[in-house]
Amino acid sequence: MVKIGDEAPDFEASDHRGEPFRLRELRGRYVVLYFYPKALTTGCTREGIRFNELLEEFKKLGAEVIGASTDPIEANRKFAEKYNFKFRLISDPSGAVARAYRVLREESFTVERTTFIIDPEGRVKAVLSNIRPAEKHADEALRVVRELVKSRTRTY
Repeated sequence: MVKIGDEAPDFEASDHRGEPFRLRELRGRYVVLYFYPKALTTGCTREGIRFNELLEEFKKLGAEVIGASTDPIEANRKFAEKYNFKFRLISDPSGAVARAYRVLREESFTVERTTFIIDPEGRVKAVLSNIRPAEKHADEALRVVRELVKSRTRTY
């Protein structure tokens, strides 16, 4: 798995609308990149809904939320539309992005539920994994981003 302090692997993929997405285009902002195993499943739905509920809080902190899975574009489009997600879902049907972050489960071709917090310079500042229930990922990610922003704006 990509570790704290590593440069976040850059990637290009399509989002749930079929539009191109490039991680490097978000430089200068915090990025909350969360990998979820499968669209429209119970845990992933609860997790996505919670990220959506907290989205304005993330935005106030200058953070972008990006979901990613090995699901095809069509599955992610249905997922985003059904739950009115206001953030992008990245489709990684080849598993290339998941492999770059070392979260792909080859045997099931799904990803490990893992969230990477990436700083404005493109470095991984936190890795959140194995958080249960799934929706707690969003709350924990928000807590970490708040701490990072607070420590960055401290004057000495």
